Amino acid sequence: MKTLILGGVRSGKSRLAERLAADTGKPVTYIATATARDDAQMAARIAAHQVRRPTGWTLVEEPLALAAAAQAHARAGGCVLVECLTLWLTNLLVDADAAALDREQAALLAALDDLPGDVILVGNETGMGIVPLGELTRRYCDAAGRLHQDIAARCERVLLTVAGLPLALKGDLP
Repeated sequence: MKTLILGGVRSGKSRLAERLAADTGKPVTYIATATARDDAQMAARIAAHQVRRPTGWTLVEEPLALAAAAQAHARAGGCVLVECLTLWLTNLLVDADAAALDREQAALLAALDDLPGDVILVGNETGMGIVPLGELTRRYCDAAGRLHQDIAARCERVLLTVAGLPLALKGDLP
């Protein structure tokens, strides 16, 4: 089962994804895309996620080559949880390699259909607000919207989380 979970910041999407992964009863590989760099607030968010994760889960930190990481760790009888697509997208947008975004996004979309086991992907829904003023932010929102549409088309289940409550957009509620 491939599941995409979308929601705003602090909507409960990460907790839902972690619960769904645990509920599979399968070994979980958590692919983390966030990097703190020099951002103390992001470092605190990462630390909060780390404390909440079960100790038996395998952690893979991969800010750019998400498709390769997913292919290396997805297996029948296992669960891969990707947190978070939009942080990964941000990493690619600011990467020095201008072609990385298109290349890595195409690689992920190509790999997704063939990944064995359960796959849970988490992303921030940014398309429900106003159009941002800055060029990079507009590029980000456009790219996130396209990415989420492409991934949703490949998933059996798509959930939107608001106020900690999941809404099924595609497939059944867990």
